[in-house]
Amino acid sequence: MTSKQISYPQLAFVDIETTGSHFDRDRITEIGIKSLCNGEIRIWERLINPQTFIPQNIQRLTGISPQMVEDQPSFDEIARELERELDGKIFVAHNARFDYGFIRASFKRIGIDFKPKVLCTVKLSRLLFPSQSRHNLDTIISTHGLTVSARHRALGDADLLLQFWQECERQFGKEKMIDSINHWFI
Repeated sequence: MTSKQISYPQLAFVDIETTGSHFDRDRITEIGIKSLCNGEIRIWERLINPQTFIPQNIQRLTGISPQMVEDQPSFDEIARELERELDGKIFVAHNARFDYGFIRASFKRIGIDFKPKVLCTVKLSRLLFPSQSRHNLDTIISTHGLTVSARHRALGDADLLLQFWQECERQFGKEKMIDSINHWFI
């Protein structure tokens, strides 16, 4: 009996850090992406000058200070590179409306229409682990024994999403994960 080779569409595990929680008012300070394409992982990360104040509570949470971003490019300056990096990939994020909303609003401000397929790992967690009472990232980290490299930094959190995906694949198999991709876009 021959088993068919199952492959995923290209996936981009995305996390951002921002100056606050409102994508109309606040701005992105960091983007981290771990892409899974044909079984290979590609890394893309950038600090971004938000061209606005970074509140103290955000600086404490992320460790991103005004000094770290003052000489970094603005979103406008990295937008085309980011667009190429995400092109054709499914945008995977935890509480995806937040990350996707910020990136989409940032693109919109410079006239780029950004509308990828989006998969939310909160929804994925609820689907695959319905008996789990909480589905926030800290709960997922502890429940599944994920390795934290840099919590509340974009690439570190993007890596956690990739680890979660890989754990789900280990427990449920590629076919179930492809079904999840096909049914759980926001």
